[in-house]
Amino acid sequence: QVQLVESGGGLVQPGGSLRLSCAVSGLTFSNVAMGWFRQAPGKERAFVASISRSGNFPQYADSVTGRFTISRDNAKNTAYLQMNSLNTEDSAVYYCAASNTVYGGSPSNSYDNWGQGTQVTVSS
Repeated sequence: QVQLVESGGGLVQPGGSLRLSCAVSGLTFSNVAMGWFRQAPGKERAFVASISRSGNFPQYADSVTGRFTISRDNAKNTAYLQMNSLNTEDSAVYYCAASNTVYGGSPSNSYDNWGQGTQVTVSS
């Protein structure tokens, strides 16, 4: 059974940082690309970042480029999203997802398995 479990969300002040983790089990982690998406209230789920199977090809949404960094540790079967310079518009439920493609990318239908999400709230 494939499981993706996010952690690391919470409440942070504007300008602060958080690091999300996504622990994956039930599949060969090095054979999947990983992605992060987010969904704010009343909005559709949106692509945030993805990273290729090897970890050498990250991709980012324009809104987070320069502030967020995606990474993975294939030895630990875990993907990460380091989020810096957070602002209120970053508040959302963040989901990690696994893709059988090489690079992942932005289309949500490229992803076959999803986590349950972790809440990130940016507020003073």
